[in-house]
Amino acid sequence: MELDSWLKERLHQTIDSGLYRTLRTMTSAPGPQMVVEDLRQLVFSSNNYLGLANDQRLIYAAEEILYEFGVGSSGSRLTTGHTRWHQKLEQQIAQFKQTEAALLFSSGYLANVGVLSAIPEKGDVILSDRLNHASLIDGCRLSGAETVVYEHVDMSDLEEKLHAAQTYQHRFIVTDGVFSMDGNIAPLDQIMKLAKRYNAFVIVDDAHATGVLGEHGRGTSEHFNVQPDIVIGTLSKAVGTEGGFVCGSQVLIDFLKNHARTFIFQTAIPAAICAASYVAFEIMEHDQDRRQQLLAKAENIRSGLQEMGFTIKGEGTPIIPVIIGDPYSAASFANKLQNEGVFAPAIRPPTVEWAESRIRLTVTSEHHASDIEYLLATFYKIGKELKII
Repeated sequence: MELDSWLKERLHQTIDSGLYRTLRTMTSAPGPQMVVEDLRQLVFSSNNYLGLANDQRLIYAAEEILYEFGVGSSGSRLTTGHTRWHQKLEQQIAQFKQTEAALLFSSGYLANVGVLSAIPEKGDVILSDRLNHASLIDGCRLSGAETVVYEHVDMSDLEEKLHAAQTYQHRFIVTDGVFSMDGNIAPLDQIMKLAKRYNAFVIVDDAHATGVLGEHGRGTSEHFNVQPDIVIGTLSKAVGTEGGFVCGSQVLIDFLKNHARTFIFQTAIPAAICAASYVAFEIMEHDQDRRQQLLAKAENIRSGLQEMGFTIKGEGTPIIPVIIGDPYSAASFANKLQNEGVFAPAIRPPTVEWAESRIRLTVTSEHHASDIEYLLATFYKIGKELKII
């Protein structure tokens, strides 16, 4: 059988199961309203939580350094890709996260895979939350350690599995800080207590919490006033740019520079992106109004949809999953939303369980009250039409 024929058969199975995906072309900059496939839409699916992806201060910072350093970094950090802006940004991230040091990666995905493939080794065990992000799952698969999955945010199950894991050389608890599809927060305070009791290390992917949670937006650690062994994050959510980072001790960072393959062999992010990110962290440090507005708007949407009778997951974050049911119904709901001028694609397997296909709403600090009113009215109309509420 020819390759194309074989792949076409597999694609037909994807189509028949209601899981076929296509790309939507954006022809405008990130914002509450964007042009999607030549139609202006209200966007409620972006991770641009603080509206910084199109902030003029970040653009000016990137533009200035773009002329000085060019558009590409030309190599890995260990060859020609390391500039003073990489160093400045790492120092700033470490200060923001209140750790000894930080290390930039070219994406959050690469940071997760790099940490988990470099540190746990044969004879160790990783205890991983069942709903962890795909990048954490892939990192576990590439690790030399055994992976044991515990039920989602179930501390009793985690403790039982930690107790059973005492024969391993080292124990690692790996969790998202905020779960990207359910919008809930890992009970990091309880996880840290269990880690201390059972002599385990804690690794947290804080991608969706950085800039969002905590008194100063420092993330899940600040939210619970704890300090995990390793904190991983991304620049592509609230920070508004692109790249990933790892925070922890200086020894940890030195180890990753020498052992994390996704750092050693990956081309560095451009200096201009570092400069823009530096400005973003300054804004997040000093402008708490954006974060407070963001969370207030998210709660407004969440409570409004719950009052209508929709099934909502999560709390306290700008991620608002609305459970629709099977993939076909979720896709139909998303298409009807788009016809009404609201862009919020359906989330279907393998990202979520079949019966929990959903519309994953996200809100930003830049959405207006009128945007939210229209969103709620549109959800009510479609929910009634499809007999979901």
